[in-house]
Amino acid sequence: MIRNTQRCLVLALICIAPIFLTTSCTSSKHQVTKIHQVCELKSQGLRVARVETGKASWYSIRTNRGTRTASGQKLSNHALTAAHKTLPLGTKVRVTNLNNNRSEIVVINDRGPYIKGRIIDVTIGTAEKLGFVKNGVVPTRIEVLQKVGS
Repeated sequence: MIRNTQRCLVLALICIAPIFLTTSCTSSKHQVTKIHQVCELKSQGLRVARVETGKASWYSIRTNRGTRTASGQKLSNHALTAAHKTLPLGTKVRVTNLNNNRSEIVVINDRGPYIKGRIIDVTIGTAEKLGFVKNGVVPTRIEVLQKVGS
């Protein structure tokens, strides 16, 4: 009887401990998402090297006035790619829409944005996944990703 009670208490603690480990999270759903994101990065052999916050906007073939990116790749509206002013081309970043906490991992393959106050332009397809096509511009967090051991 005591062992079953102890087992239940241990299981309960294991289930609720993640909620208390990060005080910056506002809900248990957000905490589960955060744990999932960390596991996803580890499974890909990546870690967060640096974090930036600022405004994100989107662009497309139509708004870009062309189909070539700074990397020479053809711009695709639905590719998980983005433009950043200074990060090396080919850098992976996780972009999080701070209005709804949706995030996507994208590859920097272009330069920009060229409007003051914005730190990243994502493709319109990425903006759809992040839920901000109608808004156009949202507050965002960018986590620069690096291979583990680099």
